[in-house]
Amino acid sequence: MDSRNLIYLDNAATSWPKPAAVMEAMEICMREAAANPGRGSHAMAVKASRVLFETRKRLARLFRISNPNDIAFTLNTTHALNLAILGYLQPGDHVVSTSTEHNSVRRPLEALKRRLGIEVTYVATDEQGRLDSNQVEAALIPGKTKLIAATHSSNLLGTITPIAELGAIAKKNQVKLLVDAAQSAGTLPIDVEKMGIDLLAFPGHKGLLGPQGTGGLYIHPELHLEPLMYGGTGSRSDDPEQPAVRPDRYEAGTPNTVGIAGLGEGVSFVLKETVEAIHAKERELTTQLMKGLLDVPGVHLLGPEIEEERTAIVAFVMEGVDPSELSFLLDQQFGIAVRSGFHCTPLGHESAGTTQTGAVRASPGYFTQQSEIVSLIEAVREIGRVVR
Repeated sequence: MDSRNLIYLDNAATSWPKPAAVMEAMEICMREAAANPGRGSHAMAVKASRVLFETRKRLARLFRISNPNDIAFTLNTTHALNLAILGYLQPGDHVVSTSTEHNSVRRPLEALKRRLGIEVTYVATDEQGRLDSNQVEAALIPGKTKLIAATHSSNLLGTITPIAELGAIAKKNQVKLLVDAAQSAGTLPIDVEKMGIDLLAFPGHKGLLGPQGTGGLYIHPELHLEPLMYGGTGSRSDDPEQPAVRPDRYEAGTPNTVGIAGLGEGVSFVLKETVEAIHAKERELTTQLMKGLLDVPGVHLLGPEIEEERTAIVAFVMEGVDPSELSFLLDQQFGIAVRSGFHCTPLGHESAGTTQTGAVRASPGYFTQQSEIVSLIEAVREIGRVVR
C-alpha cells in the first residue's frame, strides 16, 4: 500500500511520520559528518563528535539533566534497560517492579533471578493499570531492596505511573529508581532531579520523533554501572580496562552517528513545540477515539476512564472478533495500521484480564488527524456489522 494513503495509528511502537528536519539532518550527516566520532582529530571526525554532543545537550535540556555526559546513547529502550538492570544489580539483591511492565524490564530481571539469584516482587496494579505507591513501599525489604523498576506509562493501558511518588519513596529508603520512559519521553514532562529518577531509559524512535536504532540511558552522576559492552571508545586506548570517563564507559564501538543526528532534530522539534502542547494534542485525539469506540456495539476499552489522565494509547477488544483478525481487516480493507496481540507485556494483560485474547492497540501521534480517528471508528463499526 502507498504510505501516502496509510492511516498510521501504531505510534506506541514507532512514531511515523517524522519531521522533515529529521530526515534532512540524517542526509547531511551522511554526506558531511559520517566519520567515527572520538576516533580521530581530522575535521570530519570532529564534526561527527559535535553531532553526538549537540544531541546530548538537547536531551539534557528536555529531561532537566545537569550534565549531558550522564546520558549514554543506546540502540533503543531495551538496550538501555538491559544496561541499567544488568549493570547495577548484584547477587542476592531484591527488586520491586510492577505488573504493567514491558518484557524489556521483566525479562532481564527474570534472567538475573536465574543467573544471580536476585529476588523480584511485582506489585499488582488494578484492572486499569493504576499503581498504589504505598504498596510499592510496603514491598521494600530493608537492607536488601536495591532497585525500584517502573514504567512511566503502560504500553498497553496508557496508564501513567506516579513516578515522583516512587522517587520520593526510593530516596527515603535509599533505593535507586529506574524508569522505563518508552511511552513518555517527548509526550510527558520528565525532570530527573525533581522526580527522583536515578536511571532513565528512553527511545529515540517514539515520542522523540527520531529514527529507529536510537535511544539512551540517563545515569545519575553518583551511580556507577558495569558496562554492558566492552571495547574501543576512542579514549584511553592504551589501557586494557574500559575507561571510567562518561559517556565513553558505556558507549563501546562505533555509534549510530547518522541516527543520532536525526534524533537531535527530533528532540529539537519536541523542545520547540513543547511537551505540554504535544501531550494536549494527543490527549484530544485519544479522547475522540475513546468516545467513538465506546459508541460501537460490542467494543470494550482497556485502561483508565475517559476523564482520567493517560498517554495516547487506546487498547480495546470486540465481542466475537479475534483481535488479530480485527487488526488484519483494518489493515487489508481500510489501510489502517494498528497493533494486535500481547504487546510484549503479558503482565499488563494479566492486570487487564485479557490473557486469553490479547487486544487491539491504537496509538495516535502528534501528526495524526482527527479525520483519521473518525476513519478508524467507522472501520471498526463496519467490521463489527459484518463479522459479529
